[in-house]
Amino acid sequence: MSPQPAPTSPDFTPSGAGGEHLDWRRSAACADLPPHSVFTRIPSEAAAVLRACNQCPIRKECEAVVDPGRTWFDGVSGGRLWRNGRAVAA
Repeated sequence: MSPQPAPTSPDFTPSGAGGEHLDWRRSAACADLPPHSVFTRIPSEAAAVLRACNQCPIRKECEAVVDPGRTWFDGVSGGRLWRNGRAVAA
């Protein structure tokens, strides 16, 4: 049996504890920040997003959904800056 591929769509909506679907992007502390700050590869541009991550209620879920190492993600996810799917110092 093959493992299922990780969800890579930004529209992925995981189920909440009560079975309801949650749009995880609305719950994210970075939801109102400019997309170029979230999807940057430059530490100075990611600073505001990384600060928001420190208080984000879905920090772990964000990293699990984005799965940076598997998707070669560039940007901020789960409180870390990623470049080509690898965490980098910010």
